[in-house]
Amino acid sequence: MVLEKNGTGFRTQTNQGPQENSCRPAVDVLFRSVADLFGPRVLSVILTGMGQDGLIGCEHIKDAGGRVIVQDENSSVVWGMPGFVAKAGLAEKVLPLNQIGQEIIKIANIGR
Repeated sequence: MVLEKNGTGFRTQTNQGPQENSCRPAVDVLFRSVADLFGPRVLSVILTGMGQDGLIGCEHIKDAGGRVIVQDENSSVVWGMPGFVAKAGLAEKVLPLNQIGQEIIKIANIGR
């Protein structure tokens, strides 16, 4: 699944491309497409999940000047996805689930 430009707007497009991280859709694919379109205006959030899907996508987001927040280990059912991103040093914040919504609002309001 990717985000792509569609005239003056954007749309989500699914495809049958190769699996990444043993899954389809994969967050890495989506995050790369979002980083390519929006660069430094991207805020990505990685929540509980197995494996390392999201790690490479978050690298692309950071390289494009975007921001990354991940869920902390204590509030995660499985700290695979957020853990890989946090351990790679890509997360600007590692927060409990109950604080992530407020952080998103705070970051969104800064841009106004």
